Parts: sequence; C-alpha cells; structure tokens
Amino acid sequence: MNFTIPPLDTALDQALQDAIDNKTKPLGSLGALERIALRVGRIQRTLSPRFHRPTLLVFAADHGAARAGLSAYPQDVTWQMVENCLAGGAGVNVFARQGGMAVQVIDAGVAHEFGARPDLIDAKIAPAGTRSYLDEPAMTRAQCAAAIETAAGIVRRLAAEGCNLLAVGEVGIGNTASAALLTHVFTGAPLADCVGRGTGLDDAGLARKRELLARAVARAALPADADPLDVLAEFGGFEIAMMAGALLAGAERRMTLLIDGFIASSALLAAARVAPAIRDYCIFGHRSAEPGHQAQIRDLGGEPLLDLGLRLGEGSGAALAYPLVCAALAMLNEMASFDAAGVSKNIR
Repeated sequence: MNFTIPPLDTALDQALQDAIDNKTKPLGSLGALERIALRVGRIQRTLSPRFHRPTLLVFAADHGAARAGLSAYPQDVTWQMVENCLAGGAGVNVFARQGGMAVQVIDAGVAHEFGARPDLIDAKIAPAGTRSYLDEPAMTRAQCAAAIETAAGIVRRLAAEGCNLLAVGEVGIGNTASAALLTHVFTGAPLADCVGRGTGLDDAGLARKRELLARAVARAALPADADPLDVLAEFGGFEIAMMAGALLAGAERRMTLLIDGFIASSALLAAARVAPAIRDYCIFGHRSAEPGHQAQIRDLGGEPLLDLGLRLGEGSGAALAYPLVCAALAMLNEMASFDAAGVSKNIR
C-alpha cells in the first residue's frame, strides 16, 4: 500500500489572497468562505478554481459486533438502507440532488446479495461483513489492505473521468461503535468521551455499548504506537477501511475532500496516520452531534462549516455543506473587485 500525496504548493497564495481581499467587501468579512476559496485554489493550483463531476461515495458494510446489541436497530437495516439509497430516497440522496452531486453506493461487505444494479459497485471484501472485535480482530490485515486498495481504485477511475471533489459516506449498523474505538486509539481521548448514542440508544443501551467497547479495548491491548492498519483491522469496518482508501487516493489525485461527520472522520484519522499531508486537502462539512467527533476535530485540526446537531451519517452532512463550498468558489470567480465595480477601497 503506497500513496504519494503531494504537499500543497503555496506559490499562488499571495495572488489568491490578493484576489479575495480585492472583492467588494470589508477584509475578511466572508470568514470561512474566504479560507475555503484559498484552500481550493491552492489544491487546484489556479486563481479560478472550479469543481467538476462532484461525487459522493456511500460505502456499506455489516459489522460482526453489531449482533451483540450495539445499535438500536437490527443488522438487516444495513441492506434495507442500501436499497433506500439505490432508490434515491435516503437523506444523502435528497441533499446531494440539491447540490448537484452524483451518488454511488459501494457494497464493501453487506450480508445481503443485491445483484447487478445501476449505481451499485459490488466490492465485497467478505460476504457477511466483519467478524466481531469483541472476540477477535474485525478483519485480517490483508482484508484491510484489500478494502483500502479497492476503494483507491474506484477513486482513481473517478479522477480519470474528471472528478475533482470527493465526499465519502457510509451505511452500516454498528459503525458508530467502530468509529468510537478508532477515535479512542488514534487520538488518545477517553473511551467514554468517544461513545455516543449512535442510532438513538437509550441510557441503558448507551451504558451497554460503553461496557462492550471497553471489553474490546481490553481484549485487543493495542500499544500506543500501533500501526494504523493494525488498528483499522482490529476495530474497523470494511466501509471505514474503504473510506480511508478513497480519501487517500483522492488526495493523491489532488481532489478537494469534503469530510462528513463522525464515521467519515474516523476513516480520516486512519488515513492521516498513513499520510499526514492528507489534512491539507480536507474541508470539514459539519460538526456531528456524536461526542467523539470533538476529539477527531481537535486531532485533525478541522473547522466544520455547519453545526446542526446532525448524526445521520451516509455523507449527509457533507452533501449539505457542498453548496457553501460552491459559494466560496463563486465568490472568488464571480464577485466584482473594487476596481471593476468602481467602488472606493479607501478606509477613512
């Protein structure tokens, strides 16, 4: 597994900042939109950045540990939600349509056979999903590497077709538990601070989830400096490993990476341990209501655009944020300069 992520060239930074500052507005008055325009211009190495073929990949897989009752929903909801996504009825479909993003679904390891379907990529790593990390590693290192490389291949094909903005989302009952474990190990945050209600657990369900995950941490006994692939294989899901691979390949191909919430950020934590430069390609769409997202954001240095109390997953927060990112580029490309508009730039 080898990803070469180029460091961002800052040669255009001054010209980009001058172009932003010379728009008909007070300096810095468009806040985060100005920072986004600078970042995307830097990624694309142009003073006129534009998005082409923006794509949101939804990775789906089942988790062996979910059978222990980590979620408020049964495991069959995974494949049922995949069907909902394929029919265009999921939240992510609705929000992506509003912004003009394409959605593709990847079966990374759902315990269900869908057959050949439009907009579904069959990339199962194992037919029934991962094993239970409560008893053993969720996947082998070879399976983890295969998931990463499979997703990387999908993204490289998208790049060859002209895609230069990528978002990733997921479907998988039990995956907030995996994300909590990964967050705890990668960031060092206390496990209790990383575990949330997921699909809506009550107090008793949340207590049970915390107890089971503490048991998994004790069983694995990973060292503080564990290899990121070993951590991902121990506690991840196939969909999370694929998201990590997709993000790595996206940065490798100089795509802007629009990051969703808690589960997508757990994949980014793993990817950032493999290639730290990936952080420079990321825009964080929203702040998740899952408590562990705060530790992820601190670790990754993110500044989320939205804070709406979301915890749906699927990539829905990234899809909601996409129009704001487009607005940042529109500001740079279309907003008049002081000179062009005949507006005085002088301040008394």
